[in-house]
Amino acid sequence: MWTDILMILLFTAGFLYWQSTQKIKEIALAATIRHCQKMELQMLDGYIAFNKLSLKRDSRGKIHIARGYQFEFSSTGAERYNGQIQMLGRRVEFIRLEPYRIQD
Repeated sequence: MWTDILMILLFTAGFLYWQSTQKIKEIALAATIRHCQKMELQMLDGYIAFNKLSLKRDSRGKIHIARGYQFEFSSTGAERYNGQIQMLGRRVEFIRLEPYRIQD
């Protein structure tokens, strides 16, 4: 009986974590798309890939889960460049772009 209850609790916790992770990834993708549009860049593949998970403090000292994602973009349509977005909780901490060629 206790084993069943423990399994249900673990499954529920795992599902809630997965659901939260998906929502944060959606927020990160939307922020990445907006940033690329603002910079007049083309986000390639319409996809961000998870690459980092850590704990980090915000400016008030509160600990959040920091998630890092990578994406590819192009400035000319010919070359591919890498970018990174880091989320601190549900907030965008930063978006970094590799140096890229500016189209004339």
